[in-house]
This record gives sequence, structure tokens and C-alpha cells, in this order.
Amino acid sequence: MQRNVLKWSVDILMLVFFLISAITGLFKFTLLMRVFGLTTVVLPLAWMSDLHDWSGLALVILVLAHLLLNRRWLAAMTKKILAGKSTETVEE
Repeated sequence: MQRNVLKWSVDILMLVFFLISAITGLFKFTLLMRVFGLTTVVLPLAWMSDLHDWSGLALVILVLAHLLLNRRWLAAMTKKILAGKSTETVEE
């Protein structure tokens, strides 16, 4: 049960950091800001850039943790695919 809570927590944090990284990445993209007419919006670009970089780093760490937590499933699926078997019935 605790392992499932850990997996769920890692997945939720991955979503949060992905959204932060995606949103700050869009705000850093000045052409996109002009297209949407947000040229008068004043954003602290240095702070936005730091937030983008740190959230990207956190996302990388969380993806590695996600892969580590799901390694048994990944190994089982890889074996089935390489053996040419159906992958519909593999459970963790």
C-alpha cells in the first residue's frame, strides 16, 4: 500500500513540475507572448527562468524515480514485447 502511495505521489509531483516547466517555458517564449498580445505584461524574466530551470531539474529526478519504481513492470513488458507475446495481461 505504501509503495502505491509513493508511486502516486511521484506521479502527481511529475505533473506539477511539468506544468510549472511548461507554463514558464511558454512565458519565456517572447514571440508567443506577442502573438497573444501580452506585450504589456511585465514578468520577472530572471525569476521565471530560474523557476523553469529548477522545475525541469526536479522533473528529471522525478522521471528517474518513476522509472525506478516501475522497473518490474517495464522489465516484464520488455520481455513480452521482445518475445512477441501479447502485452494486454501484464500486471504489476
